[in-house]
Amino acid sequence: MKGPNNASGRECLLMSTPLSKEEAFARLGAITREMHEALTVLGGNQLSTIVEEIPNARDRLAYVGKMTEDAANKVLTLVETAKPECDDLATRGVQLGESLARLAAAPDMSVDKARGLMVVCGKFAQSTAKFAEGQGAVLSDIMMAQDFQDLSGQVIKKVIDIITRTEMQLVQLLVDSSPTTPASLAKSENAEPVTVDNHVLEGPQTAESALKQDDVDDLLASLGF
Repeated sequence: MKGPNNASGRECLLMSTPLSKEEAFARLGAITREMHEALTVLGGNQLSTIVEEIPNARDRLAYVGKMTEDAANKVLTLVETAKPECDDLATRGVQLGESLARLAAAPDMSVDKARGLMVVCGKFAQSTAKFAEGQGAVLSDIMMAQDFQDLSGQVIKKVIDIITRTEMQLVQLLVDSSPTTPASLAKSENAEPVTVDNHVLEGPQTAESALKQDDVDDLLASLGF
């Protein structure tokens, strides 16, 4: 999506001057420090005990995705187990209600029949209480599974935010350090979008679209890296 803010940001880039080596190293140092602090906030020390055998960020995110999928499957299993129990309780409740209705309509209701039906009612009440206790445990398990998914989403969001912010700063650093003149940058702004393998190279990229590795290599090569 392009708007006035993006246009003004582009104009600022066109007006920027190349950084000196000292300024470039200072900018890189600031980015490194920010990324270190962000990882500290993310809880790198705690996460390392969980993912110490996972070699890279891609597998780390895949690990979180797998745990999220496992939690979702656990919820489905709990629901599939609880559903028949709910249906059985409903059926027994209907049967008990029909028995009580017949007993109330009988002209010759004896004491023994009434007592027998009271015993049935007592057993049904006990089974209902036990059922409610079991369903409470099921709901607690479902809640815990959803809580895990929420935490997983927060971890993924933080990782994406870190990567996005660092990428933006590194791209800005490359543009600031590039020997390309503002005039040539302005010319490229009005030029047709460059395509690689029928993919249009435009920026900034959203979460739904990203440059392939070859595209990134071409961009770095055009900047002299």
